[in-house]
Amino acid sequence: MTIDLGYWTPVYGGFLRNVGDEEGMDATWATIRDISVTADRLGFHTTLVPELYLNDRKGIDAPSLEAWSLSSAILAVTDRLRVMTAVRPGFHLPAVLAKTVSTLDAIAPGRVALNVVAAWWAEEARQFGGRFTTHDARYVQAEEFVQVLRGLWDKSPFTFAGDYYELEGTIVEPKPSSSPVIFAGGESEAGKESIARFSDAYVMHGGTLDEVRANVADINERSLRIHGREISEIGMPAYVIVRDTEAEAQRELERITTVDPNSPGYASFEEFQRNSKLSLELTKREYSVGTRGLRPNLVGTAEQVAERIHQYADAGISLLLIQSSPLKEELERIAEQVFPLVPQRTAALV
Repeated sequence: MTIDLGYWTPVYGGFLRNVGDEEGMDATWATIRDISVTADRLGFHTTLVPELYLNDRKGIDAPSLEAWSLSSAILAVTDRLRVMTAVRPGFHLPAVLAKTVSTLDAIAPGRVALNVVAAWWAEEARQFGGRFTTHDARYVQAEEFVQVLRGLWDKSPFTFAGDYYELEGTIVEPKPSSSPVIFAGGESEAGKESIARFSDAYVMHGGTLDEVRANVADINERSLRIHGREISEIGMPAYVIVRDTEAEAQRELERITTVDPNSPGYASFEEFQRNSKLSLELTKREYSVGTRGLRPNLVGTAEQVAERIHQYADAGISLLLIQSSPLKEELERIAEQVFPLVPQRTAALV
């Protein structure tokens, strides 16, 4: 089996909640531009740009970058990289977002994808005026949001009447060059059933091989029942540590996972657990990097990490979204040492 290798854009100035300024990834355009251009040159397939208006890694007082303006800039300075931008329906008008995506596609045809996120952070919604309803209702809203996007991209004028959105004769021109791939993620029964209805692709948190196999089988069974086909892509984030020896990799793992419950991001971690219906309890060790990125255990020599990636490809993962620190230097190491051992599923976009 083959797999596409991508990465997670560090909009929050790094990935590590227990490590301060030592990451060397300030939340600035200069940092992101350098990473993006490097990743594009190296042949990484996709980057996920998370949408968070507060910083959940370094604490809410720390700077972080806005996803959509950042995505536009990344697309403008790269040639092949696909940019998957997260969108929370409670923070956007769907017709405006449809127009934004069409414009981004005009900048970089065929290189725009979406990750529809039901949202989990009540404090962020309070500060920024986002709509934050019950957990299951947020997925209902997300499903309607996607219906509107696709309708506006498909025809003009477009009229819609739903529980959350109403449009009368709305025109979005130009249309995207192709229908953007829509990813979504969730673990609750209501969330997965909704995602199977409205998304093209699925992105999950990091998991063990057994957890991933079960998750892949579940979402594919739902998609087959609803649409008569399996889901088109399945993505997973993972924190990757590649070193010359396993002992060196384990020392780095120990350094980044020493948990301080008083660290600035710990409160948002606890709120995430309260407002998300997760299929398993997160440990404080997993809090260290978020998105359960350490759970896949991609830690060791290049050969060990490559073998593990092959196992996840066999389990059904088609897109690996790498987190690592410092990201630019680690992407260069991964491209040099791991790429030759892991053939990518599709060529980088042109």
